[in-house]
Amino acid sequence: MAGSGTAHLRERDDLVLRAEHLVVEFPAGRRRRVHAVSDVSFDVAKGETLGLVGESGCGKSTTGRALIQAPAPTSGSVRLDGIELTGLTGKELRRKRLGLQMVAQDPISSINPRRRIRDVVAEGLTIWEGADGGDPRVAELLRAVGIDPDRHGDKRAHELSGGQCQRVSIARSLILDPQVLICDEPVSALDVSVQAQIINVLEDMKARYGLTMVFIAHDLAVVKNISDRVAVMYLGKLCEVGPSDDLYREPAHPYTKALLDSIPEPDPDAVPTGEPLEGDLPSPLAPPSGCRFRTRCPRAEERCAVEEPQMRRVAEDHHVACHFPLVAAAEAPVAVET
Repeated sequence: MAGSGTAHLRERDDLVLRAEHLVVEFPAGRRRRVHAVSDVSFDVAKGETLGLVGESGCGKSTTGRALIQAPAPTSGSVRLDGIELTGLTGKELRRKRLGLQMVAQDPISSINPRRRIRDVVAEGLTIWEGADGGDPRVAELLRAVGIDPDRHGDKRAHELSGGQCQRVSIARSLILDPQVLICDEPVSALDVSVQAQIINVLEDMKARYGLTMVFIAHDLAVVKNISDRVAVMYLGKLCEVGPSDDLYREPAHPYTKALLDSIPEPDPDAVPTGEPLEGDLPSPLAPPSGCRFRTRCPRAEERCAVEEPQMRRVAEDHHVACHFPLVAAAEAPVAVET
């Protein structure tokens, strides 16, 4: 893993979002740079949910912010409905970015504590149309996400629970009718019982408003329930991309398998399977050469240190960046003459 390439990108007419060769780096003093995202590519089709998973610090949240150009990536391409966002600036970028909205990780701190809930949700309408919290669309969206506008509309964030604040955050992100919703760890700060409720709200909103979603999380159990496809990240690189069911049933990358093996079993007598990952996550200031996962990989060989793996197909719409995958690489289809 920790590979590059674009073999996993699809040629479809219904692609809404496409990122290619995305790079995000930050200065760290003394001429050093943090390699947060390094040559990441993926696409999302209309009505699809792409799950972006990996350990804390792998660059998945930075990738999400780069999609909405906040901040813009160091290099690479982000296309929304075929329009290149990285070349836009000022009002032109602001207007096109209306099609991309984000649900933040911390539901309480993402809401202005001094504003009423109905005004928080109406903020986009206020900026672009001059409307306020009394607009009927605000009440409609609050009801849609499970918040009574008559009972809670005039409250502030500190008067609501974390789950209620996340529902408000979802309503705020939908008020301008976006095409793509980017959910950055939307349930990680919530209790387990509330997580399921928020996931259900997102699924309902996706069906009701025809949304396309990028769902960022470190919990693979949560991602499985909401994603159509899953992309696995490690230290700023993609290691595997595939349909959710296929990836969970037969992971092709050692890192993906290690993540799946780490999901807690509800059966206390269950025998753990697989080998736990050893060692610490390398620093993004000086990532390993070749495959970035090689320092923790049980299958690593000398080749992994000198040659970066490229994405290759292991099954239909299932790709992996690994020199020694757990699943044999599929042969390229051969044309048959008739």
